[in-house]
Amino acid sequence: MWPVADQVVETADVRPAGRAAAKHQFLGRTRELKELRADIERAGLDTLAGRKAPRARVLLIAGRPGSGRTALAEELVRQVADGYPDGVLRARLTDPDGTPVPVERAARDLLAALDEQAPAGACEDDLTDALRTALAERRVVLLLDDAADAQQVDALLPDTPDCLAVAVSRGPLTGISDVRPCTLGGLDAKSGVELLSRHTGSVRITVDPRAAEGLAEECQGQPAALVLAGGWLAARPMAAVSDLAKQLRAEEPEGTALTRVFRLAYAALPATAARMLRLLALAPAGLVDPQVASALAGCSVGTAHTTLDDLVALGFLHAVDSPLPQYEVPGCLHDQLRLLARHHERPAELQLARARMLERTVRLLQACRAITETDSAQARQKLLDLPRALRFPTPRAAAEWLRLTRPALLAAARLAVADGELDTLARRLMSQLVRAMVAHVGTQAAAPDLYVVHSLVLDIAERRDLPREKAAALLNLGDLDARTGRTADALARYRAALDAGREVNDTYATGRAMESVGGAHLELGDFDRAADWFGRALTERLARGERADAARLYGRIAAAHTIAGRYGEALRNWRSAIAGHRRCGDVAAQARALSELARVQEYAGRPEESLRTCREAVEWARRAEDTRLQAALHLRVADTLEHLGDPASAGLHRGAAERILGEANLETEPDACEIRTASAEG
Repeated sequence: MWPVADQVVETADVRPAGRAAAKHQFLGRTRELKELRADIERAGLDTLAGRKAPRARVLLIAGRPGSGRTALAEELVRQVADGYPDGVLRARLTDPDGTPVPVERAARDLLAALDEQAPAGACEDDLTDALRTALAERRVVLLLDDAADAQQVDALLPDTPDCLAVAVSRGPLTGISDVRPCTLGGLDAKSGVELLSRHTGSVRITVDPRAAEGLAEECQGQPAALVLAGGWLAARPMAAVSDLAKQLRAEEPEGTALTRVFRLAYAALPATAARMLRLLALAPAGLVDPQVASALAGCSVGTAHTTLDDLVALGFLHAVDSPLPQYEVPGCLHDQLRLLARHHERPAELQLARARMLERTVRLLQACRAITETDSAQARQKLLDLPRALRFPTPRAAAEWLRLTRPALLAAARLAVADGELDTLARRLMSQLVRAMVAHVGTQAAAPDLYVVHSLVLDIAERRDLPREKAAALLNLGDLDARTGRTADALARYRAALDAGREVNDTYATGRAMESVGGAHLELGDFDRAADWFGRALTERLARGERADAARLYGRIAAAHTIAGRYGEALRNWRSAIAGHRRCGDVAAQARALSELARVQEYAGRPEESLRTCREAVEWARRAEDTRLQAALHLRVADTLEHLGDPASAGLHRGAAERILGEANLETEPDACEIRTASAEG
């Protein structure tokens, strides 16, 4: 997670997550590729039975981590991509720590990659149905990497034979019919030697080809082991290939070839690089950047960046194809790094490293949000007070950082509560993540991710019996349910939040819950209950002397009565709202309340009163500098005057509305110089 320059590369690739395909030429696996391509056209059981295949063809590549299974899948996808014009979708189905990715999360990420937004909080079945619907008219390749079981793959399969699914797993996925696994062993000797030469250069291989073949054999042809061996040799230009082969033969025989090569390569690392590498086992979702590495190791960002690049050159990390400096811990090394971290670091040191990383994430999120709040001198000073390494140059750069690091940020949120606690750091992380997302993309667009964050808080609050936190999470989730049309679900959450708030006498939570219950009833058309609950919330606000909120609630009660046609009650409550806003000095709210009072007076058949109230509202809207409201009120006055038989005066007010709107548009339109400057900067 790294503050970025304003100029960033825009990407349109359909990739939810994961490492980019290798830029260098693919090596070996000729037979496997030929068999896999032939398997695409192979007649399935349905075809042989005279039925049309109901679902996408599934190709399965099985092998141990480090066997090159993902690289083979990427090469296969590259070769067949032309036959699938709607692109390639990628999803990783197991987290680096071995935890299977929930189908719900994978389906939502795939939908997002297709620019298909699913409602926040939708269940797994709804999301997978939406994914199948989105793919029904498309021809795509679906690459499902590191599948944990057949259920994961089956839930995501398109219901169309026009798509192709390529699954990668450790072994066979029993339960998916008509799938023949392509099981990987090691690379052939020639390809293994060539992979070594890419790191060592061809000279050392040519000088002693038999030693190179012996080294490839010691690595059992496993690409990950060969890459580590090549990195070890590249870092020692004076060492012979045979030297490394001898050292590997002298290693303890237990473990896989990858384990033995890793032990040797790791032992040769400088102490600082070795410590950083093993601490990367704590990186959320295995995704690393200089800021994360700096916080984990307790070093400068520049030093972390240099060390990460060195670890890539040595084969310990993968560089991610991204406008930001981002890296990925290979899944095949994650268990080794985790064991090393436990062996070399005390539990307190690991806990401290984790806390430093999460604290750095919190501060980056604060900076990401702060760049959008430079309206006041105080906000600008707050931004300048941040360390230079944490600042973003522009809001656009901050938004791009937030977009590109989203998987790692959500993983950090899950990591923060992984131990079942909701400590201060976890609370701050959740809060800043929500605020940054809302600031840059808005509540509606960020709703799916916000739902995830609030659900994490709710889960911990329920398990740890934290009523205050439970009430807050339920209110937030209820708001998201209400915005996505699930009003009945929202009402249930608001009632549960009210119970939790009452349990700890949380007056803010209970008051907000009461108001939200009223809003849900209003949306459901139960106006009597809506007014009743707004009244209960009003009583709470008045008891605590919260005048501004009380004035707003008078307005909500009035709105409920207006919709129900009880104009007398509506007029009384709007007048109370106007009086409350006047006492609080909220000129804009007073103007809006007067506007609504005039509307109700018109509904009640009192046009003269409505006209007087509208004219008063125009004056308060002018004082509040609310030009849109001024124009709307002038138009309403014009309608009323026409109704009263005064078309000449009505025309004057219509003209005033047009003039106000015209001036407002001119003020918001950039001049030619601004347009040229923006064009040059873009």
